[in-house]
Amino acid sequence: MPAVFAHGALRLYLLALLEDGPKHGYEIIRALEDRFGGTYSPSAGTIYPRLSKLQAEGLVSTESEGRRTTYSITAHGLAELTKRRGDLADIEEDISASVRRLADGLREEIRANMRGLRADVAASAEAARRSARQARQSQPPSSDSGNRRVLKDLEQLVSEFRDDVRSDLRHHAAQAQGGINDAVAETVRTVLRQAQSSIRDSLSRLQ
Repeated sequence: MPAVFAHGALRLYLLALLEDGPKHGYEIIRALEDRFGGTYSPSAGTIYPRLSKLQAEGLVSTESEGRRTTYSITAHGLAELTKRRGDLADIEEDISASVRRLADGLREEIRANMRGLRADVAASAEAARRSARQARQSQPPSSDSGNRRVLKDLEQLVSEFRDDVRSDLRHHAAQAQGGINDAVAETVRTVLRQAQSSIRDSLSRLQ
């Protein structure tokens, strides 16, 4: 993947983030992730060495409380930022272009995953149809009570699936940095639509 930031750009952008107020490392990482709409999440190994360098240059100061270190921009850092406002505007334009590029890459990855998923679902559905046809040929017609029991079992499966997916979504939203981003939402919508389409197709073929 091409570099997200040009040489020296991340250093200046970190100063811009700290201009809004002091932040600890996790808040800085999350602010960057939010700026990129969840398409890019910098690692701690990318951020902390640059913050340490900014501190060594006198552009950033730190304050430690327990295991947490808070970073603040210094007067020298503000002067550097003011002097390079033009460069910062260029970085913002580059970030917007990077977000579009990363989003395009994610969409293509999602489309590729969906093609594989559709093939897997189609194969599973065909196997289920074969099993159902064989079962119909070897068993007497079901009674009304038997049909109701099967329908109830299937409705229970659908209800459990719905509850499981809802629980997974809430867990992901609570644990992921930035919550559920656009790429995750698009993937979930596509998978659910494909599942619904496959179920309808299977039911129509089994009539």
